[in-house]
Amino acid sequence: MAEHILFLTGKLAEKQLRSTIEDMAPDFDYTVHVLGVTVAALITADMIQRRLTDTFGVDRILVPGRCRGDLDALSQHFGIPVERGPEELHDLPEFFGKTRQRPDLSRYELRIFAEIVEAPHIDVAAIIRRAEEYRRDGADVIDLGCLPATPFPHLADAIKALKSEGFLVSVDSLEPENLLLAGRAGADFLLSLNEETLWIADEVASTPVLIATPHADMDSLDRVIAKMQDKGRPFIVDPILDPIHFGFADSIVRYHEVRRRHPNVEIMMGVGNLTELTHVDTAGMNAMLLGLCSELQVRQILATQVSKHACKAIKEADLIRRIMLAARESNRLPKHIDDGLMALHERASFPLPLAEIQELQTAIRDPSFRIMISAEGIHIFNRDGLWTDSNPFALFPHLGVENDGGHAFYLGVELARAQIAQELGKRYAQDQALNWGIHGRSGEDSSVDPNCYTPQGSTLKASQSSPCPTPSMSDKFKSA
Repeated sequence: MAEHILFLTGKLAEKQLRSTIEDMAPDFDYTVHVLGVTVAALITADMIQRRLTDTFGVDRILVPGRCRGDLDALSQHFGIPVERGPEELHDLPEFFGKTRQRPDLSRYELRIFAEIVEAPHIDVAAIIRRAEEYRRDGADVIDLGCLPATPFPHLADAIKALKSEGFLVSVDSLEPENLLLAGRAGADFLLSLNEETLWIADEVASTPVLIATPHADMDSLDRVIAKMQDKGRPFIVDPILDPIHFGFADSIVRYHEVRRRHPNVEIMMGVGNLTELTHVDTAGMNAMLLGLCSELQVRQILATQVSKHACKAIKEADLIRRIMLAARESNRLPKHIDDGLMALHERASFPLPLAEIQELQTAIRDPSFRIMISAEGIHIFNRDGLWTDSNPFALFPHLGVENDGGHAFYLGVELARAQIAQELGKRYAQDQALNWGIHGRSGEDSSVDPNCYTPQGSTLKASQSSPCPTPSMSDKFKSA
């Protein structure tokens, strides 16, 4: 017997909810019930308990995602499970598992080599601290970069210290002396050996990364591959990714050609030549490059975080490699898997159109200000009216808080957030920090426990030990 689900909603969303459910071709029975409110965002657990007098014989009740309050208490009251749905209707099909299960992002196959470029200039303790930071961000191998004509007297000590802390270590140099020393000190990988320095592989146990001389010479690369295969030793090939306008397109072709000629060799891509040497945000570049790696079965990348704009490159690569593997294994696009890399924009920036915001304003009965955004601008409203503008300064004269410093400061913070979100096309929710995905400050959780009413705003937080603080000015109306 099919499950029967009761969907609770508001008047404005009823038609869209019915249409969305019908388009899903659901394998369950359903009833849609309007709870006597215009806007679904106004529904609270207390209101449901008071107003829902018939559960229509359903097996489960689904309430709007923005519904606040204790749903466990509701479940006990009605004797059937009461659950939150997604915050936005367009997410309903995904909520019901049209992909059947959320992609598993615990797995990855691509290994991240994270280079400490300035290693010769910092001491061993600083190298260890940097390595721990990179490992937290997702690095699998710590690469010590050797600079041309720059002494690195503590190279061996750095390798041994890293190994003692459980790190895999690679050393990046074109100087045979550095590579030989590194191999003897216990480095796991050596970047990079060519036809002239391949003899080092006979002296140490380290896995070499092979390059051509010159680096675009495919015949040279073929020869070093053949020699290592004859030795029966593991190795990695780096066809070298060149910067834009300095051979980038040809280098992409070169990667494809190496994979065509050598279907089973391990390949590395030094993505830093794009992320470091192109002044754009790195998440998109990393996604494109790791998508190429996924298609060509390139299972190693060398990532760097030298330039300020590339300061999250390793963390980005860690999430992207998981997304790409999940997408490839499920034969789907790398879309709707994880939003952690959508820092500037979001899937649905403006959840409520202006008409619904206007309708919501008519239901307000108290003087507390609510702030929302839409394609038309920033909207601030209470029982006395609704004001819209793209410039927060134009809204201030309508607020009447000239003599209330705390309230004015609070509204200023919220309107600034709203302006940023409206201009960028991000989601804005009052009293919540903007969501910058993995680029947000670590430890800052912008989510709010839906079992509680939203805590007081940025400048009005009360010092309370209760896990569910009292409603804020922006949420008083929800419990009405």
